Amino acid sequence: MKKILVLTLFVVLSFGTVACSKKTSEEPDHTSHTDSAFMHVHGLGYSPDGKRLLIPVHNGLSVYADGKWSDGPGDKHDYMGFAAADNGFYSSGHPAPGSTYKNPLGLIKSTNEGKSITVLALEGEVDLHGMAVGYQTHTLYVLNPQPNSKMKRSGLYYSQDEGQTWTNSPMAGLQGQITAIAAHPTEKSVVVVGTTEGAYFSKDNGQTFTAFQIQHPVSAITVLNSGDILVATSGRDAKLFKVNAVTKQMAMIITPSQGGIAFIAQNPVSPEELAIVTEKKDVYITKDSGAAWHRVASKGVRK
Repeated sequence: MKKILVLTLFVVLSFGTVACSKKTSEEPDHTSHTDSAFMHVHGLGYSPDGKRLLIPVHNGLSVYADGKWSDGPGDKHDYMGFAAADNGFYSSGHPAPGSTYKNPLGLIKSTNEGKSITVLALEGEVDLHGMAVGYQTHTLYVLNPQPNSKMKRSGLYYSQDEGQTWTNSPMAGLQGQITAIAAHPTEKSVVVVGTTEGAYFSKDNGQTFTAFQIQHPVSAITVLNSGDILVATSGRDAKLFKVNAVTKQMAMIITPSQGGIAFIAQNPVSPEELAIVTEKKDVYITKDSGAAWHRVASKGVRK
C-alpha cells in the first residue's frame, strides 16, 4: 500500500508540473499580450453543436468559428483542467480579477461557453490541472494534487455526480509520471492516460491499467467517438498515433506539428474534424482525419 501511495503522489505532482510547462513555450508576457494572442493554452474542446472551437487561454476563452477568432463571453477566468462535454464544459483554475469567486475555483461548470459558471465543489480549496470528462456520461476524472474536504489524499479520483462524491483509484499497473488524461465519451468506466513511459488503458475507472505498445513519453491523449484513441508522443521524434480500441493496432497520422502536441480534440458532430494545439501554441484543424491540415494560429497569434 505504501508503494501505491508514493506512486500516486509522484504522478499527480508531476502532472501539475507538466501542465504548467505546456503553457510556457515561447509565450508573450503580460505586458506584450494583445487581443490577437494567446498568453497560455490550458485545454481544447468543441462546442456541443460542433460549430466553435474553444481554447482556454489564461484570460478566458478564445473561440474559433467560421474562419474567425473571437473572445468568449463572460468573465476572463483562468481556466485550468478544461474538459468539454455535451452539456457544456467542466474546469478549474483561478477567478478573473475582481470576481467574487474564491481562489482557486475548485470544480466549476458552464453550460453557455463561459458566459456564466456554476461552482460544483471545492471552491477555494484546490486547482485541478489534470481533469477529464466523459463527453456523454459526464463521469469526471481528476488528478488531485493535495488533500481537501472531499478527497483525503492526492491521487486519481472519479466522480459520477458532478463532484459531490469521489472515489479514489489506485492506478495499479501504471508506470511513469502522468502527463495527459482522457475519458471515454460513452463508457463511464474507461479512462486513458499518458505518462513519461507510454500510454495506458483502464476499463475499471482507473483501478488497474494496461499498457499500449507505445514506449515513448506521451504529451497528449484523447478517446474518439469510435472508442479509438489518439496518442501524441513527445521529444524530437514526436508523432501522433491512432490506436484501435479492440485490436490495439496503431496507425500513424501525419501532422504539420514541429515538436510536441499539447492538446487534441475531436468535433462531436463531424468526427473527421480534429484540432490540435502544439507546445509552441500553433493551432491546426483537419476536416478529413488528418489528410490535410489548416493552421489557424501561429505561436499563439490568432490568424
